[in-house]
Amino acid sequence: MSLSKISFPKLIFSLLTVIVMVLIFMFSSDNSGESSDKSQSVTAVIAEAFFPDYENMTLEEKDAVLDKAEHIIRKIAHFTIYTALGFCASMTVGKRKLLSLSSAGVVIFCFLYACSDEIHQLFVPGRSGMFADVLIDTSGSVLGLLISILIFTIIQHFSRRKIE
Repeated sequence: MSLSKISFPKLIFSLLTVIVMVLIFMFSSDNSGESSDKSQSVTAVIAEAFFPDYENMTLEEKDAVLDKAEHIIRKIAHFTIYTALGFCASMTVGKRKLLSLSSAGVVIFCFLYACSDEIHQLFVPGRSGMFADVLIDTSGSVLGLLISILIFTIIQHFSRRKIE
């Protein structure tokens, strides 16, 4: 397939897929201290939003809240960025049925990228690769795929209504 035959939306979503992959690689390249600092600052903002008295808590109470919330927020971050990857990769593939080889290909692509991401983290100081994260990442990518299929279904539904 030549570049001139690629539709503009597929080109944009291909580019977005690569951008998300680069972001994932960059986040995974942070050593444990840098990664922890980023997640702690995000966790603190979220804690302030969900705990109205957060500012009035003692340092020990704040630390207890942050310790509990940070792990959850890190896993949500994994899930969310892979949802974006699954969505962009799925939109690149284009309209298709949910149960198709193309959909399976998107999930396998995201799964393999998640595996490579966890392997990459084995070489970053203080980081570790965890298969549980691969499963969380892959689950996120499946959600992204489902969102894209839903969007294609909605577009198709409204396209048919225009014709009638």
